[in-house]
Amino acid sequence: MINNREELDILRQTLSKQFEAQKKQIIICAGAGCVSKGAIKVYDKFIQLMKDKNVDFTIKLEEEPHSDQVRIKQSGCHGFCEMGPLVRIEPQGWLYMKVTPDDVEEIIDSTLVKGDCIDRLAYSQDGVIYREQKEVPFYKKQTRLALDNCDKIDATDIREFIARGGYMALEKALFDMTSEGIVAQITESGLRGRGGGGFPTGKKWSQVARQKSTPKYIVCNGDEGDPGAFMDRSVMEDDPHRMIEGMMIAGIACGASEGYIYVRAEYPKAVARLTMAIKQATEMGILGDNVLGSSFSFHLHINKGAGAFVCGEGSALTSSIEGKRGMPRTKPPRTVEHGLFNQPTVLNNVETFANVSNIINNGADWYKSIGTENNSGTKTFALTGNIKNAGLIEVPMGTTLREVIFDIGGGIANGGKFKAVQIGGPSGGCLTEKHLDLPLDFDSLKKVGAIIGSGGLVVMDDKTCMVEVARFFMNFTQNESCGKCVPCREGTKRMLEILERIVDGKGQEEDIDLLLELADTISNTALCGLGKTAPSPVVSTIMNFRDEYEAHIKEKRCPAGACRQLKHYVINKDLCRGCTKCARNCPANAITGEVRKPFTIDLDKCIKCGICITNCAFNAISEV
Repeated sequence: MINNREELDILRQTLSKQFEAQKKQIIICAGAGCVSKGAIKVYDKFIQLMKDKNVDFTIKLEEEPHSDQVRIKQSGCHGFCEMGPLVRIEPQGWLYMKVTPDDVEEIIDSTLVKGDCIDRLAYSQDGVIYREQKEVPFYKKQTRLALDNCDKIDATDIREFIARGGYMALEKALFDMTSEGIVAQITESGLRGRGGGGFPTGKKWSQVARQKSTPKYIVCNGDEGDPGAFMDRSVMEDDPHRMIEGMMIAGIACGASEGYIYVRAEYPKAVARLTMAIKQATEMGILGDNVLGSSFSFHLHINKGAGAFVCGEGSALTSSIEGKRGMPRTKPPRTVEHGLFNQPTVLNNVETFANVSNIINNGADWYKSIGTENNSGTKTFALTGNIKNAGLIEVPMGTTLREVIFDIGGGIANGGKFKAVQIGGPSGGCLTEKHLDLPLDFDSLKKVGAIIGSGGLVVMDDKTCMVEVARFFMNFTQNESCGKCVPCREGTKRMLEILERIVDGKGQEEDIDLLLELADTISNTALCGLGKTAPSPVVSTIMNFRDEYEAHIKEKRCPAGACRQLKHYVINKDLCRGCTKCARNCPANAITGEVRKPFTIDLDKCIKCGICITNCAFNAISEV
């Protein structure tokens, strides 16, 4: 139990020395992407072979590590999910990619014993081998602040977080700053909410701080419901104390002694890590009553959401914590005045809280030096879709889309051509080639009808049908509508029906205008942010790819060749040998003919399954 600031400072100095003394390290990425590819098997193989070879190693932070002792550690996400499992060798900083259990013995013998880098496991591009992680193009343009600890520490051990300066900002806020000073520094830094529209964090905190009503609450939104997004999950799983520290500082600033973390139940690892972090911090005296011997007390609770997308909206989230059905309410009053349990509430997302300690430690001017004017700091993005280097990235605000997709992401996968990127999830919009040099910040994206949202980036190539993309997101939003207001409940349903009709080849010429009319009505009359932004993917795809909609409707053709109902299969009479194999395997009995004579396909019966193409030995059947 730590009773005061001095004891924590002494502990930090001791742990920092221990952490730095462990020079030789094998750090295995245990993020979700690498684990799915076998990272734990790689870790277990290291443990087994190190024992077999009598190599002096440890898996924990040791009080007096030997100079030759090797630390084998599972860290959080390194970000480069496409190349997992990832293994970093310290102190050299070498990063090995796509490591398998069969590679482990060579790593021990060549790298640990002889000190040689295994170039075949290092990243290579255009004939150049990049041994060190910091030199790999995927990492070179990144600036990791919120994610800084994720690939360096064992998230299950609070000592490692403290060793790297953890809870130093809490000390400063608690003993060296006033509540007004904290709010002023966060305001001056320009930190904006990282979960949606970018509302100024300092302004929100100041609104809660000046409320007279008590108690007040600090709520962290860890719901993260956007398809393809996993930024907040990585922080909660891999560096939970950073987020907790930010919430505690918000509590000091606003006069709150209770905090709630709302995390979806589909993130069991995040729930487990947060539970462990809260327990460790409480046992140390960093969390709970009389924090570090002060008069400030702060208690944290975890609420597991059931996966409702609408609970990412503030009032729906607080209703869910209260045990009610997660449904938004009309505003005003807003959450800062009447939030959780009808009391003043600070509600920010995980990444927002994860930035707080850096600002308190380094100052507002330091934070403003990163990013662009009115868009300070960095932003994390989940880079997915038709991209070579899929993964989790963090870049300064204002980094262009071109830099993200082509410099960090490595360009389009499988030799494809860039077509669009969906940003901001179901509430966002699509950006096209003309937007490649657009700075990724709140204000620039707003001008082109898009939002950063939580940070999902889904990259699409020229084989992607944009009408189908709009249908996909509308289907998601319609399913997730809480049903409270008619515009969202019924309007999104009508829009989905129209989009389904278009991709099925049954679109009508008035459908495009009808979609835009419905979108305008829903955006202006829906109750909450989910409903108001639900039509955004449809509107942005129409604005940028209207010709694709028209091709589906007027020509009954999908330019990308992706819509199954608009595909047609034909048999080339010159190539068909009449072997009957296609007819015998057709599940719809749509192919007929005589043996040793060309067969034909009845397009009215054809279900476009493609089995005929697969079974034809003479390449006589093609898709048009």
